[in-house]
Amino acid sequence: MVNMNNLFYFIIIFVSFLCRHLHAEDRPNIVLILADDMGYSDIGAYGGEIKTPHIDELAQQGLNFTNFYNNAKCGPSRLALHTGHYPGRGFNGKPTFAEILKNSGYRTIMTGKWHQGSTHPTQVGYDRYTGLLDGCCNFWNPGIDAKEGEPMPGRKPQMVKANKSRKWGIEDKAISNYVPKDKDFYTTDVFSNYAVDRLEEYKNEEQPFLLYLAYTAPHYPLHAWPEDIKKYENTYKQGWDKLREQRLARIKDLGLVSTDTVLPPRNKRVKAWNELTKDEQADESYKMAVYAAMVDRMDQGIGKVLQKLKDIGKYDNTIVIFLSDNGACAEIVDQDVSIPAGPVESYRALGRGWAMASNTPLRDYKANTLDGGVRTPLIISWPKVIKHSTISQEVGHVMDFLPTFMELAKGEYPAEIRGKKTMPLVGQSLVPTLRGEPRKGYQQLFWKYGTGRAVIKDGEWKLVKTNTQNSQWELYNIRQDFNELNNLALEYPDRVSDMAKSIKEWELAYNIK
Repeated sequence: MVNMNNLFYFIIIFVSFLCRHLHAEDRPNIVLILADDMGYSDIGAYGGEIKTPHIDELAQQGLNFTNFYNNAKCGPSRLALHTGHYPGRGFNGKPTFAEILKNSGYRTIMTGKWHQGSTHPTQVGYDRYTGLLDGCCNFWNPGIDAKEGEPMPGRKPQMVKANKSRKWGIEDKAISNYVPKDKDFYTTDVFSNYAVDRLEEYKNEEQPFLLYLAYTAPHYPLHAWPEDIKKYENTYKQGWDKLREQRLARIKDLGLVSTDTVLPPRNKRVKAWNELTKDEQADESYKMAVYAAMVDRMDQGIGKVLQKLKDIGKYDNTIVIFLSDNGACAEIVDQDVSIPAGPVESYRALGRGWAMASNTPLRDYKANTLDGGVRTPLIISWPKVIKHSTISQEVGHVMDFLPTFMELAKGEYPAEIRGKKTMPLVGQSLVPTLRGEPRKGYQQLFWKYGTGRAVIKDGEWKLVKTNTQNSQWELYNIRQDFNELNNLALEYPDRVSDMAKSIKEWELAYNIK
């Protein structure tokens, strides 16, 4: 006698399996590539002089967004990207897109920077992982101790003072003081090669895959291979003032901004290039050469991943997404300025002048709510669906990736996750945009970082208070004023009041601290 309860249970499981796997070929593979602290105009497709042919290839056949937003800094951007929510409360009540895709039958792979506290990627949906669990590390040696035959690794001064080490992850393990044995260890290459190896390993699987490739480049410390630095040794001797002009001209030629767009004034804390001494110019231009080499090496790695997708016959039905987690970084964290940028013993950062140039034509930097902090280049390629290069001026946000991936995977948003009732989604699917169809878009988008606040209303008006002492509300029409130069706060006091009130209401509704 057949137990009907068991039979019914078996049917439910079998139907669920069919829903996941029967039409796997109809669902795209997803490769999400995230750069770290990369400026708005660093890549060639957005006006940069750095050699990024593989990223540019994606742009030449895909959607290029001019008004896409992040959360101003590494951790908050990554949390919103994974959960479809504003940052805050960690993963509490928030499934990740890796969990949703895994439940929908996807193979889920991650390599690179995680930066989400004590939670491990394999605890929130990833099958496989190798990378940096922390925020930043020495590219040559993430540990405290020296590799055999090498100098002690340069480290962030705060980490040295606190006697702390960065944590590295290998599969489901977290390792403190990870000192690699490989003499050619370099984090960018490690991440690229791990991605390629996993694509090769799973090439014959019928199920689709998610690959999240989160580079630490070009986040400080400025470390790069000598052969990559050599390409740029003379490129930046002209200085940041001329570089900004050249980048803006190329951005206009690419059609990313209107032809009447002008450069913001030089940051008040940045000297004119010709005011620097020759020694200062030499040090600064070399730092930027190392930074460019880091972006270049990342692009080389992306090229390996794209070639592997082609080799295994997965390229046409793979969505490849490239963006940065926030704007260029102006932090000064140098361990010892007498050691040039580049080798393992150094620990240098880009600084304000070059960060200003990297963010051309936007104002301000990482960790600020002006668009130099929160706007990112975004490229989405999907050869099977997107047939030619298109510029999109639609306003979007990193929160949009979870609902986008969920729709593509034919997945479902769970009522509970990890024993907690789930919070309602905030992000909106980009699938209509990918298919050339209209998308409703956001009525309002909000930001908070430090003392900074911002809101964009109807994709047109942006109210912002910068993350500086005694800052006042500034109001911009971002459709007409791409880089926030014309403050209209005094002309529209009622609009300022209403939008400021909406920020307070948002903070209360989402328990934003």
